[in-house]
Amino acid sequence: MDNATMPRLTALAHGGGCGCKLAPSVLQQLLADQPAGSPFARLIVGTETGDDAAVWQLDDETCVIATTDFFMPMVDDPFDFGRIAAANAISDVYAMGGKPIMALAILGMPIEKMPAELVREILKGGSAICAEAGIPVAGGHSIDSPEPIYGLAVIGTGSTANIRRNSGARAGDALILTKALGVGIYSAAFKKGALPADAYAELIQSTTLLNRIGAELAKQSPVHAVTDVTGFGILGHALEMARGSKKRIAIDADAIALFSHCAELAEQGFVTGASHRNWASYGMDIALPEDLPIWRRHVLTDPQTSGGLLVSSRADQADALLDEIVAAGYPAARIIGAVEEGEPGLRVTA
Repeated sequence: MDNATMPRLTALAHGGGCGCKLAPSVLQQLLADQPAGSPFARLIVGTETGDDAAVWQLDDETCVIATTDFFMPMVDDPFDFGRIAAANAISDVYAMGGKPIMALAILGMPIEKMPAELVREILKGGSAICAEAGIPVAGGHSIDSPEPIYGLAVIGTGSTANIRRNSGARAGDALILTKALGVGIYSAAFKKGALPADAYAELIQSTTLLNRIGAELAKQSPVHAVTDVTGFGILGHALEMARGSKKRIAIDADAIALFSHCAELAEQGFVTGASHRNWASYGMDIALPEDLPIWRRHVLTDPQTSGGLLVSSRADQADALLDEIVAAGYPAARIIGAVEEGEPGLRVTA
């Protein structure tokens, strides 16, 4: 099968990337009757605050970090799809302050609609990112499914003292976001053939950039909390941090870096269904400026596939940490807000 007859991956799926995630309100309903992990003393991070990965304490010094993430394609290039999915899955381990040690592939493919060479390219893309992270793809599981699905289960390790949850933010902290926003908006434009030519490279560069800086930040005592920003958007994941930490968070929308075409595409209406679902799920706990344009709200609820890390740190160390993050290869990192005392919630200024 030549390139002209190859199927478009995005045409085989009803959604793509982290925009496939269930809405926060739906997920909350589904998990409402699930047993808590509290009877297991060594499970030091479970489902209680919607954190990025589970953490099991092996001994006084060492933890095992476990996570899984998979989704449908947001791009048509199979190698790029594999890379994005792998980087997104590995990110959860970095967000907890750990280092990945191995991965298992999760694969569901409509075999009758997709040639084997296309599937192999997806797997090669995932393996390439795992190699960049210094880990093997040590196995996995595959099924025949109606839509293409790919991702990883990732195992990592970390120091007990360096585990960083999304619930450790302290009043007076500054908030740093390490990547620009706009992944969902770009993917919506891509699916409709409206993404500018130069924007695709920007999308791939950001979504395949590993969040390995998380493992380094977790070693530093001024860093109190970390989470990665994915399908619930910056507002959703910041709200999870506020709720888990029992603090109020303030975000300056003007301080957040955006992809170069993000604003114009959002104004033109290129937003995902997940953006609407996100706002419907948590908008009642967000205070927005009365004159904030709707497109700006969509940017703030935009699902980020393989997005950046949201870092809560001592305010007097934030500038130094930001310089370190930028120097490590994250030029879009910005200080975007602060943590305050008050009822858990989130307010946005612009």
